[in-house]
Amino acid sequence: MNASDAAPAPGPAPDDGLSAVAPQLRSLRRRAGLTLEAAARAAGLSPAHLSRLETGHRQPSLPMLLALARIYGTTVSELLGETVADRDAIVRAADMEPTRAGGWTYVQAGAPGRGMQALRVRVPYGSQGDIVRVHPGEEWLYVLTGRLRLRLGDTAHLLGPGDSAHFDSLTPHRLAAEDHDGVELLFVHTLLQSPTATLCLGAPTGELP
Repeated sequence: MNASDAAPAPGPAPDDGLSAVAPQLRSLRRRAGLTLEAAARAAGLSPAHLSRLETGHRQPSLPMLLALARIYGTTVSELLGETVADRDAIVRAADMEPTRAGGWTYVQAGAPGRGMQALRVRVPYGSQGDIVRVHPGEEWLYVLTGRLRLRLGDTAHLLGPGDSAHFDSLTPHRLAAEDHDGVELLFVHTLLQSPTATLCLGAPTGELP
């Protein structure tokens, strides 16, 4: 056993609701062949903080879970110890009902409960173009029709059909249709089990300069 895996000093009793998560965090770290110090450094945490997560004395936030899942080569679902029932790998267009929020139209393009959420998104002209989104995870989008104005941080990009973008969603980003006919996208996000509208609409944080 590594010295870093020795039992920590006694502390507050773990919360029963976290007891199932903590062993998974330690087990998956060891499966990845990482010491406590190496995993903590890669996740931007202190070894003491990660140790408290692994013993159930601290509750991991979603950004922490996303970071650890990437480092351990797994999904947030596995970190949480969730057992997912067998699902059909095929998604039929006839089974997908569109969802509308904020003027945008979303159609699920993947099975629910996966580590990635896939959507087909229709963005009308002039809708939500002033909303800046900042949230955990990674985002990938592919322009099917129309032109998309994508702002990442301080840089603006114009994407046409066949163009794609892949970025960290903690980078402030803004999406808008460039043309009056709107734009249609394929959209994939790594944030597990987010409501469709919340995931795409994001939380308004003001306008980028």
